[in-house]
Amino acid sequence: MRILLTANASYVPPRGGATRSNLVWLDHLTRAGHQCSIVCGVERASAAGRSGAAGPAPCPTFAVEEPSRRVHVLRRQIREFQPDWVLVSSEDLGHALLREAHHSAPGRVVYLAHTPQFYPFGPASWNPDRHAAGLVAASAGIVAIGRHMADYIGRELGRPAAVIHPPIYGPGPFPNYDNFERGLIAMINPCAVKGISIFLRVAERLRELPFGVVPGWGTTAEDRRALERLPNVRLLPNARSIDEVLAHMRVLLMPSLWYEGFGLIVVEAMLRGIPVVASDSGGLVEAKRGTGYVIPVRTIERYHAAFDERAMPQPVIEESPLAPWLEAIELLADREAYRRESAASRQAAGRFVAGLDAGLMEAYLRALRPAGDPAEDRPATIESLSPEKRALLLERLRKRRMAP
Repeated sequence: MRILLTANASYVPPRGGATRSNLVWLDHLTRAGHQCSIVCGVERASAAGRSGAAGPAPCPTFAVEEPSRRVHVLRRQIREFQPDWVLVSSEDLGHALLREAHHSAPGRVVYLAHTPQFYPFGPASWNPDRHAAGLVAASAGIVAIGRHMADYIGRELGRPAAVIHPPIYGPGPFPNYDNFERGLIAMINPCAVKGISIFLRVAERLRELPFGVVPGWGTTAEDRRALERLPNVRLLPNARSIDEVLAHMRVLLMPSLWYEGFGLIVVEAMLRGIPVVASDSGGLVEAKRGTGYVIPVRTIERYHAAFDERAMPQPVIEESPLAPWLEAIELLADREAYRRESAASRQAAGRFVAGLDAGLMEAYLRALRPAGDPAEDRPATIESLSPEKRALLLERLRKRRMAP
């Protein structure tokens, strides 16, 4: 198969869980012998000289800074590459890539539904658009990374989505950090929508404890200044390996206030025995896999008519009660409580990851037929196969990869 992925997010360098997930899928598809290509955005600081094919990525990557030119490059790549499938990732807030993909590759579009704020439909959408929502519904397939998001899509769009969780976690074995004595109470990507307001209040109240943050795509200069004012908060550098970050953590705080699609970092932390104290927003409950310390919050329901320096809509934050967060940290200050939650987290995450199949995206695309294809002798999606036939298809794909 020839597969073209497009998104407005930066893949040069890759930023965010959606981008990492897509790259993992493309890596597996490339290793399985399929031809893949990417048309994407680029970090402004890295834009110079990055308008042509670039890396790092498992396949040729066309990183284009200017949005209208990005659409032109996508059109040209569809014409020249002739992909069997165009994967449109939800990191496409203006929906321009979605429109071009449907125009230039009719019937061959698959929508990768990562971030509900970027969908053109549903109450979490930043830019609802009835025409674009219709294009998502008319796609050959829709892929959600969790059951919670698939249910959301079915409810708000009236179209079923396949649940294919990206095999982003690696093969293991995963280290057990056991950081009760020395680790930080840490947060990834501190910013307004991720709940920096809760993190700052917790760190302010518990000044005797060490905290840490890894700034991310949403962290503004104002966020940095607020963090730097607290003497017990340490700013950690970004790292190539997630273990370089998690190795310093005692507890992961995930006080997200926007509607989360899943929460990949939650599972990554739990795999390493790091307890996670998370809000109950969106797919975070699913990511926690039945473990403890899930705290209700007042989620973001509206935004100001203004954008921050990261071009993110400025949310209207309603203050959530702080007491449950302080109580969770105090409970996890007890060695036995910490070790119980650490063991339960590691076990739950391990079971989840053991059930993932890296070949499921390939199997899904092979079983899919173009939208509007009148053929009746092929199943529309892998979900329409019986469990026995699905297992047989995956086994054949594995044998094909192993063949000389």
